[in-house]
Amino acid sequence: MSEQNDRWGIPGTYVFDLQLSRRGYAINRMCNSLKLEENRAAFVADEEAYMSRYGLDDEQKQAVRERDWLRLTQLGGNLFFFLKLAATVGHGLYQIGAQMRGESYETFMKTRQVPGAV
Repeated sequence: MSEQNDRWGIPGTYVFDLQLSRRGYAINRMCNSLKLEENRAAFVADEEAYMSRYGLDDEQKQAVRERDWLRLTQLGGNLFFFLKLAATVGHGLYQIGAQMRGESYETFMKTRQVPGAV
């Protein structure tokens, strides 16, 4: 995905443009479906079947399996959609941010101005 970065000239940033939107359509569609309780239950019961139901390719499935939020972004996942996935598997926004920055949760939280944070 360095080509996408180079095109926009913003190191470490993935601009959610039309190309990336098309690439991530299956991820975002699947994640959006998790707004319904019965879909969350179906995902938790059988992640592989659920991902196949939405047509994720192998690379996308691997990113979901690994809870690799940065890779999901690189593959066209939009944070507003994959937050539904994160919540379904017990991850929060700060955990996502830490992982995307390559930091531990504790290190990441030290950079936030959150009262009572680690």
